[in-house]
Amino acid sequence: MPTPGSGVAHSEATLQASPYLHPGASPVPKESLSSIPREGAPLLQGSPPHPGSPLGREDNYNLDSEKPRGARPLYKRPWFWLAAFAAVAIVVVAVIVPVYFTVIKPKNHTTTSSASSSSGAGDTSGGSGGSTTGDASSAIKIGGDGSTVTKDDGSTFIYNNTFGGYWVSDPLNPFDNSARPNSWTPPLNESWNWNTDRINGVNIGGLFVPEPFIVPALFQGNPGAVDEWTLSTLLAQKGVLQETLENHYNTFITEEDIAQIAGAGLNWIRVPIPFWAIESWSNVGVDASGNAVAEPFLVRVCWKYILRLLGWARKYGLRVLLDLHTIPGSQNGYNHSGRLGAVNWMNGPMGIANAERSLDYIRIITEFISQPEYKDLIPVFGVLNEPYLHTIGRAPIESFYWRAYQMVRGITGTGEGKGPVISFHDGFDPLSNWAGFLAGADRVAIDDHPYFAFDGQTNREPVNVTATGGDGTLLGGKWPQQACDAWGPSMNNSRKNFGITLAGEFSNAINDCGLFVNGINGGAHYGPDCDYWMNAGGWSDATKQGLLTYALASMDALGDYFFWTWKIGDSATSNSVQAPLWSYKLGLDNGWMPKDPRAARGMCAALGGTDAPFAGPFQAWQTGGAGAGTIAPAATASVAPWPPSVSRVPTQSLSLVPQYTSTGTVVTLPPPTLAPSATASAGNGWFNAQDTAPAVTTISGCAYPNAWDALDAQVPLSGCLPGPTAL
Repeated sequence: MPTPGSGVAHSEATLQASPYLHPGASPVPKESLSSIPREGAPLLQGSPPHPGSPLGREDNYNLDSEKPRGARPLYKRPWFWLAAFAAVAIVVVAVIVPVYFTVIKPKNHTTTSSASSSSGAGDTSGGSGGSTTGDASSAIKIGGDGSTVTKDDGSTFIYNNTFGGYWVSDPLNPFDNSARPNSWTPPLNESWNWNTDRINGVNIGGLFVPEPFIVPALFQGNPGAVDEWTLSTLLAQKGVLQETLENHYNTFITEEDIAQIAGAGLNWIRVPIPFWAIESWSNVGVDASGNAVAEPFLVRVCWKYILRLLGWARKYGLRVLLDLHTIPGSQNGYNHSGRLGAVNWMNGPMGIANAERSLDYIRIITEFISQPEYKDLIPVFGVLNEPYLHTIGRAPIESFYWRAYQMVRGITGTGEGKGPVISFHDGFDPLSNWAGFLAGADRVAIDDHPYFAFDGQTNREPVNVTATGGDGTLLGGKWPQQACDAWGPSMNNSRKNFGITLAGEFSNAINDCGLFVNGINGGAHYGPDCDYWMNAGGWSDATKQGLLTYALASMDALGDYFFWTWKIGDSATSNSVQAPLWSYKLGLDNGWMPKDPRAARGMCAALGGTDAPFAGPFQAWQTGGAGAGTIAPAATASVAPWPPSVSRVPTQSLSLVPQYTSTGTVVTLPPPTLAPSATASAGNGWFNAQDTAPAVTTISGCAYPNAWDALDAQVPLSGCLPGPTAL
């Protein structure tokens, strides 16, 4: 969200028995092992109104439904034994065989478990509304609306999903992709169709990259903390860095949150992660006093929680856009980039060196998520969140994007199903300026983050009055129509002129009121009376209805979107949410977010909008079809060669800008450690065994300035360029 302004001891926290909390530490095998299709998976073709759902069928599955079963089952009537045996034969032929080919082995299903489960009389109940097949230790559990979910710590909750979604949990194969969030979204083991399927998503903000306005109590308890750099420094001084952040990772977002997201009719989550999930450096240069600077972040500890979250998303059928949210040196100077302050990525003396590190982290994440265990779960990878183009310049960002694209597709290959869609942020430049960029590239998306809250205006116009342009029955004032007019045409035109276009972030914030929304020390452009917008308990029904109309209009205008964010934590002083315009969950519970996101369809037309939503189709190459990856020379002719020139460096020093050398050891993200009974492969963290290039590291003897604070530093005169034989 735009706002103004090397090893760690293994965690001892074992609150859950989840394998995702215990990443494996084994050496990296030479190649990634794919899982073997599970031919005995128990999903049955469901009955209307939700085709494909395995729920509601009593033949072959012990469904412990809330509804009374009526007559006594036939198998308990002795005089029907002969008929029962005949019925079994009929079921096997008429149900099991078609189910295998229509549900269990659908298109592109590549991640199912390797062993068949037992069936028939051995089945046991999985709770109200759920089904279980197999013995107790290896039972595959399935549940829909009203089912009971048992979490890893033994506690339970009721899964509420009135949209035909169902969860699937297979202890033998934690990578089972059979789950589905709702009836209109394909399950994970079926292909996503960019022409017809729509992203109704929400961000999991503040979890792995804590932000002051999302988790205010974390910062209020540590005065002086304004970003994760200062927060980590203060917590380390107290000796509680790992304890505090692990408690946050473990409690801020739970499995029940992910279940609620699916139950809300949403189908994707965007998950921001930091580069220190991979590593941080203990020496990133020297400060003005000549002291070595170490990055203070808690290294790699969040990775096991990222894996756990991915496991939950899979369980409930939610696709994931994984977003690299922080970058060495900071790509925008915002508090969620790692460090609040200056932009030292692709800008200033350390701009190129920081970008070289970034490419390594993009590479490492790409290798992990392109494995067969993850490629269907994570169809999109946001390689860089919100680079601030107006500071960095277009040429350096375009050069970096081109470099990153070549690297990623060198790992994955080209064509549908080969690695993720690569998502580039627009740098806060108009989408129209990206039309034609890398035309012919294989599955590239452009990501826009539209917000009225940060337009620098007071935005005091009311939302609790009749909506402009409507039929007089809708509330919202000018805001719903403004969203339609400002965002709809640009998004739809970008889909025509660029290709896949996403709104990776938006919110209900028509103004910038909210605790720490503009940072710890930032004030609101709104002016006085922000207290009203910080206390949702005092909002009138008209305010809530106006905000609901605005949310629906925003969703309709954007088409494919992720709301920022699912949850805002309580303030430590008020014990309540003080930035309610940003919480999807709070709005869902209190009436200003839609119970069904499909209600957004047609809202802009109802407000008098004339811009028709993009109806497709995309050109084949844009979605991995014919011609994907065939980039005409003219499409890259204007892209600066790597490394490009950067700003804030004297012209005479451009050729001396420090770089790193490619002689380092590559870090691999570890897979989860599976239970001994599991039959699936967990992968090894590295998809392409042919990708053996070293990682970048510092050049011995180079006097690097502080990579996070180098804008005014002198460029070293020698010793900071890789040798001619360096890779």
